[in-house]
Amino acid sequence: MSAKAISEQTGKEFLYKHVCTSAAVQNRFRYASVTAETDWDRLAQDHPWLLTERLVVKPDQLIKRRGKLGLVGINLDLEGVREWLSGHLMRETTVGKAKGVLKNFLIEPFVPHTQEEEFYVCIYATREGDHVLFHHEGGVEVGDVDAKAQRLMVAVDEKLSEDQVTEQLLTQVPDDKKEVLASFIVGLFNLYEDLYFTYLEINPLVVTQDGVYVLDMAAKIDATADYICKAKWGDVEFPPPFGREAYPEEAYIADLDAKSGASLKLTLLNPRGRIWTMVAGGGASVVYSDTICDLGGVDELANYGEYSGAPSEQQTYDYAKTILSLMTREKHSQGKVLIIGGSIANFTNVAATFKGIVRAIKDYQGPLKEHEVTIFVRRGGPNYQEGLRVMGEVGKTTGIPIHVFGTETHMTAIVGMALGHRPIPNQPPMDAHTANFLLNASNSAMTPATTRTASFSEPRTSNDVTPAKKSKAGLPAAKATTLFRKQTKAMVWGMQTRAVQGMLDFDYVCSRDGPSVAAMVYPFTGDHKQKFYWGHKEILLPVYKNMADAMKKHPEVDVLISFASLRSAFDSTVEAMQYPQIHTIAIIAEGIPEAQTRKMIKMADEKGVTIIGPATVGGIKPGCFKIGNTGGMLDNILASKLYRPGSVAYVSRSGGMSNELNNIISRTTDGVYEGVAIGGDRYPGSTFMDHVLRYQDTPGIQMIVVLGEIGGTEEYKICQGIREGRITKPVVCWCIGTCATMFTSEVQFGHAGACANQASETAVAKNQALRDAGAYVPKSFDELGDVIKTVYDELVANGTIIPAQEVPPPTVPMDYSWARSGSYNLELIIGHAVFLSRLPRYACQFIEMCLMVTADHGPAVSGAHNTIVCARAGKDLISSLTSGLLTIGDRFGGALDAAAKQFSKAFDSGMLPMEFVNKMKKDGKLIMGIGHRVKSINNPDMRVQILKDFVKQHFPSTQLLDYALDVEKITTSKKPNLILNVDGFIGVAFVDLLRTCGGFTRDEADEFVEIGALNGIFVLGRSMGFIGHYLDQKRLKQGLYRHPWDDISYVLPEHMSM
Repeated sequence: MSAKAISEQTGKEFLYKHVCTSAAVQNRFRYASVTAETDWDRLAQDHPWLLTERLVVKPDQLIKRRGKLGLVGINLDLEGVREWLSGHLMRETTVGKAKGVLKNFLIEPFVPHTQEEEFYVCIYATREGDHVLFHHEGGVEVGDVDAKAQRLMVAVDEKLSEDQVTEQLLTQVPDDKKEVLASFIVGLFNLYEDLYFTYLEINPLVVTQDGVYVLDMAAKIDATADYICKAKWGDVEFPPPFGREAYPEEAYIADLDAKSGASLKLTLLNPRGRIWTMVAGGGASVVYSDTICDLGGVDELANYGEYSGAPSEQQTYDYAKTILSLMTREKHSQGKVLIIGGSIANFTNVAATFKGIVRAIKDYQGPLKEHEVTIFVRRGGPNYQEGLRVMGEVGKTTGIPIHVFGTETHMTAIVGMALGHRPIPNQPPMDAHTANFLLNASNSAMTPATTRTASFSEPRTSNDVTPAKKSKAGLPAAKATTLFRKQTKAMVWGMQTRAVQGMLDFDYVCSRDGPSVAAMVYPFTGDHKQKFYWGHKEILLPVYKNMADAMKKHPEVDVLISFASLRSAFDSTVEAMQYPQIHTIAIIAEGIPEAQTRKMIKMADEKGVTIIGPATVGGIKPGCFKIGNTGGMLDNILASKLYRPGSVAYVSRSGGMSNELNNIISRTTDGVYEGVAIGGDRYPGSTFMDHVLRYQDTPGIQMIVVLGEIGGTEEYKICQGIREGRITKPVVCWCIGTCATMFTSEVQFGHAGACANQASETAVAKNQALRDAGAYVPKSFDELGDVIKTVYDELVANGTIIPAQEVPPPTVPMDYSWARSGSYNLELIIGHAVFLSRLPRYACQFIEMCLMVTADHGPAVSGAHNTIVCARAGKDLISSLTSGLLTIGDRFGGALDAAAKQFSKAFDSGMLPMEFVNKMKKDGKLIMGIGHRVKSINNPDMRVQILKDFVKQHFPSTQLLDYALDVEKITTSKKPNLILNVDGFIGVAFVDLLRTCGGFTRDEADEFVEIGALNGIFVLGRSMGFIGHYLDQKRLKQGLYRHPWDDISYVLPEHMSM
């Protein structure tokens, strides 16, 4: 989060150290902190003024209106202070709904003064600038300062002068105090800016003939500016809101978060509660908390927290074990539940993060069973099927009840199951798995034909872009209505190869004429080329060291996608806006200081540039363009029908929840036309209303969905737009964060902007206002999909939307028809050179497919790695290739021969599949060709499926293959990943081929298996891949390779070990 409250002592320390004013600021650094452990003698020695002056004592625990609550001791001597504290220190007190213990107190000199000498001053930040409030009557009875105070707004990047203060704020101040107050307020404002405050209030500010006294102070600073202000701030301790204890586990997770590029948050609400959560995503974590509270679980909700941003397995393990440790300290009579939830991830590897959670569950399996913990899991995203499988397996092996669900189940359905409000299905329905894709049938680089261009509600135009309108001189430039089109070209700042490849895959599946990424900018290397894939073809994208060169050479680029870090995002964005060709910038980084974000917004408004972000995953326009990792992997792109436009547009703050909206909208309507996640910061570059108005003015969009949240007031502009008739299309809206009003203390949710500073910023108030204005507002997030479907069905019924006929989705990146196409010289080459016989055409086609399948498995496997290391050491092609080939054996690539031998021996001896499996188990031997590290019966290897379809269609007989598939049925019943893998399949299918193709006798066929001919197919195919890796390294001029230490296990001599 960004804006964090600091203690009064910290705020005054900042002021006394750094304020610059001609006004005489009195009592500098004259304060003393008191807790139950305070040594009073030592305190008096350190602060001798305590023995000579009259004193004031008050709690310093973020409590508002302490005077009215009777929590201030005034005009006391030191003994009187101690006596007053005896009735307050370590006593439980109720402040509003919050109940807490008074632990920290502040003692200061008492300042005698009159009411006329008390003033009120406050500075706070908004999107447009900083507001300065001043009232000539301060103190306990100041009342409604928003209504009473004089105010002025200092626009972003402007300065405050003493003349402005005197003329606009001090109109009712006696003349003899104006000069002092003006100087102090300007100095205070400069301090506020320099130290990145977001809120600073002094009440009362006392001005006497001796000078200025700061009596009571409340403040918040932008914690993300730590890297800028560290020298001035020092080590800042952020106290918890009154009513909530500060736990060491919270500090531990905060430290993990600070050291990680991911996001890890934990807030303990009720450590004795029975409902615990471990939720992925800032937006999703709020939705789960809302649902728990809606279903009556607010008093039993133990924690709020979230993990997101692709944490590593170790980071997830550390986070999970902290949660499990906390929840297994005290038993609950009803047992406990752990909700491991999340939306559909965009780029987080679900299987990898779940491995960390599984490790923690295994470590805590004893306490979890002892405390009768039941676990409910729901997740989607990259590799989620494997993650869910692993999670289900650990439930079976440990005996812990773990109920696992995927994207076929509504995101929050598991909350109802966990709390007993809905039944737990015995066998949840599973979505079809589309985790692997095939290439276009053509041998050319052309993309597949468009499958569905638009809904019938969308008028077809020759050019679907609305350019920015030219503005009148002196006025800000107007922004484009259409941000992305089929011809949009983007530049990516940062070496985010995975995100770029995801964009290219999306482009290909959407039948774009060419890639949407024209170039990359990465200032930490020289200009070079980076390899990517366009379908099955290799392409090279230019990478530039500086943006100026990139812009000059690619004038067609009008979108910048910035993966710059939070420290460099501001400078790179400002630089990008100097180029008139750029009209849209997506800023992915989270944690950019708010003051910098506001400057970027101001500049973008002046130049007519639309900013999406910061702290966002981006946005997507189905069939057209996507930003970075938006929409997740291709399986989700296809499942949510994002390869073609629908009729519904949405805008959300949360990136993860935007993917969940893709899922909901695709299931309830004809799909998404466009979706944008504006980001979770307090000041997103573009607002809800900016995008809603774009959608209103876009003919192809027939209804709008808005997922708002607690904090800010942007949703009220939508209310106003509906009432004034500016927005006429149906708007379905829901603001998350309704649980906040049920908590007894303030909770800062995952997004920096998700915190209500006043009643109107609560989710409950905004939902009601939207409902009153005429938007379609569900009763809860659970009902959002139902409301979207109802509105959509009405639009279809009245003819506003005429859904287009759905056709099967396109395929990528390797199609079976492509795999079998091309020249058949292999009939002669392989038939005569290898098998000394001319093979049937189908046999050559099968061998060619096997060569393609085995040609390459990425750069990280043993053989490819050895080849790359040798190439980078300056060795020649033959040496490098040989190095890679020498790794092939029983553990790498040798399973073809071994599988063929094992299966054919068992089959030929008449052994039943079950007998074969049992014998291998009894002998303690592995069945070669069975098992996969990633793929499983639930997440099948499509390479095997393609080969199997071909073999079944063309081979005269498949006896050994059928036998192997019967073995697979037995092994997968024991463990889902014990499948017939691609090596095993090729091995047994080759035996069938050799025995039945008519080219060989039975003895000849068996001899080819015995002498290692099948492994020769693997060696031949993989050699092509190794040669490709060698050439890549040489072409890219890669330097000497050095392996990372943390990936090497070794044992030191005993005398050298720690």
